[in-house]
Amino acid sequence: MGAKIFLFALVLSALLFPLDSSSNDGLIRIRLKKMKFDQNNRLAARLESKEGDVLRASFRKYNFHGKHGDSQDTDIVALKNYMDAQYFGEIGIGTPPQKFTVIFDTGSSNLWVPSSKCYFSIPCFFHSKYKSSQSSTYKKNGEPAAIQYGSGAISGFFSDDNVKVGDLVVKDQEFIEATREPSVTFLVAKFDGILGLGFQEISVGSAVPVWYNMVKQGLVKDPVFSFWLNRNTKDEQGGEIVFGGVDPNHFRGEITYVPVTQKGYWQFDMGDVLIDGKATGYCKSGCSAIADSGTSLLAGPSTIIATINQAIGVSGVASQQCKAVIQEYGQTIMDLLLAEAHPKKICSQVGVCTFDGTHGVSMGIESVVDEKAGRSAGLHDGMCSACEMAVIWMENQLRQNQTQDSILNYVNELCERLPSPLGESAVDCGKLSSMPTVSFTIGGKVFDLSPNEYILKVGEDDKAQCISGFIGLDIPPPRGPLWILGDIFMGRYHTVFDYGKTRVGFAEAA
Repeated sequence: MGAKIFLFALVLSALLFPLDSSSNDGLIRIRLKKMKFDQNNRLAARLESKEGDVLRASFRKYNFHGKHGDSQDTDIVALKNYMDAQYFGEIGIGTPPQKFTVIFDTGSSNLWVPSSKCYFSIPCFFHSKYKSSQSSTYKKNGEPAAIQYGSGAISGFFSDDNVKVGDLVVKDQEFIEATREPSVTFLVAKFDGILGLGFQEISVGSAVPVWYNMVKQGLVKDPVFSFWLNRNTKDEQGGEIVFGGVDPNHFRGEITYVPVTQKGYWQFDMGDVLIDGKATGYCKSGCSAIADSGTSLLAGPSTIIATINQAIGVSGVASQQCKAVIQEYGQTIMDLLLAEAHPKKICSQVGVCTFDGTHGVSMGIESVVDEKAGRSAGLHDGMCSACEMAVIWMENQLRQNQTQDSILNYVNELCERLPSPLGESAVDCGKLSSMPTVSFTIGGKVFDLSPNEYILKVGEDDKAQCISGFIGLDIPPPRGPLWILGDIFMGRYHTVFDYGKTRVGFAEAA
């Protein structure tokens, strides 16, 4: 998942530094160091959001309807708005090694760094640049490359050279020399480039990822790497990435493994989501999820995220479309549910959506304003999604034998708690102790997150701000719905990426 929006940039970040990897156990360790939250990056996020539709554009990579190079079926891998909340480490490219600070990202698959031929993008003047003329192992490639990103793109060309990670030297690695970068984002970024740890299936230009070559060239003991993030905020060490296996000191108990269900991202099947130990039913038939070190928060479908945020007391921005649906159709939806109508057909029955045989879909964008209804087709288009959310919310409340009036009030409250345009959802820092545990079922085991783990605290004492770590992201079928378990989850649970057995593992972090 190579690229994520700035709304994910609200968690404390870490800076990776190579550690002497010549240990007896054959594991290659990259040490993490913490960095403080940077208000400048948050400002950059807001500035960037004015340049285009950041929310939608930043997630193009999940939509899978683009192409790269000659392939008609490859995924669009949009570059994340990484900003603050990521993991940086130093690598070397060339002989002698030219040093670069990069993000180790399990949600993308390419390596890219700024090029010395980047003349017209201001950010290039503030970061290290690769100079091919100074490397004795450089090999010319020259194929053009571009990664879609928000209001612009990272673009440049491929080159081949040796890449040093810790004490390992990966020979003849294909990477992108970036000659163009979006201005605002990378002007304040604390990293030079990105080293993707995803599968080759989402690699731009079908370039072989660095990790693949580590394995192919016999540089690691086992085809496994793992992330451990230190959750002790007073400890200078931020954690480690371990290449070649798993450090038993990084976790407690057993590792729960689940198979990768679709190569590209590290994607797997997930069971139901629980709030305060009670099943929400949203994923009772299963959901798909990915483990993504390039995302700092935890993203999921807006319907259930709004339910979670309501339970933890989030103050969100009202969704007018959502409230309009409840005002106009709320009682009708209730009556149809009580009459045991098919939930997926209800929104088409009330005239907000059409039914495609499996679920409701918007009626499309018309070229004129519906004067009789007094609203544009664009609003009507958004009301389809709001209607489907309302049906799920009401159905869940009816199962709990709530009264009709309480259900309508509850759904209106959920409308109020839908995320703001930048995804920030504030909570009262003084109420953390009364907030519920939120849990995720993976491999038949329940993984809990406490309020201290899913709430991000920015600032100190009475000036501190608390922000919900849950954010809504609606990825359409066939890829979606999709949950993105970012650093909030990976910080609580040591995460193992088993390339050899094509599986992902989770265990309680030590």
